[in-house]
Amino acid sequence: MSGGMITLLVLLFLFIALAGYLIAIYNKLISLRNRFKNGFAQIEVQLQRRYDLIPNLVETAKGYLKHERETLDAVIQARNQAQSAMKQVEVDPGEPGATQALMGAEGVLSGALGRLFALVEAYPDLKANQNMMQLSEELTSTENKVAFARQAYNDAVMHYNNSRESFPDVIVANNFGFKAAALLELENPEARQAPKVSFG
Repeated sequence: MSGGMITLLVLLFLFIALAGYLIAIYNKLISLRNRFKNGFAQIEVQLQRRYDLIPNLVETAKGYLKHERETLDAVIQARNQAQSAMKQVEVDPGEPGATQALMGAEGVLSGALGRLFALVEAYPDLKANQNMMQLSEELTSTENKVAFARQAYNDAVMHYNNSRESFPDVIVANNFGFKAAALLELENPEARQAPKVSFG
């Protein structure tokens, strides 16, 4: 075998090894991106459950809070805005603008729910209402599930972002459109806690 043929075989082997390595990096980035998208899907399930509970909560409270229509309307409006913001993130989970809008809308919704529950405290009959107690318990449980799902999502996003920013993964990420993903971080400190619900 001639020296030129050996050189050609070595170059071919190096090219195949490099291509295989780049394909492995690409596939890893795809897997990590799918993992954080799945993490958002888990958040979405819990947020949708929360959004579905809110109208029932407002309907239950309506009969007791006739003079508090403004607060009830604010809760429904905040719920609708948060649901709309979630649908935007659904299109591209991890996109910073949509993610920030969702967290802002969720903060407004948490604040509106907090005001509603503060009002409920002033109405003993409403506090004792079986539907209200059950809905409040389900909402609290859902808030906890949202928090756990958000933590899992943020862990997946951090792992993805760390990988896409590491060398040599950054070369593949930049050339194949792997954008950085945004964490789901609450904007105001009050929203970091689930609404306080106590009927007892």
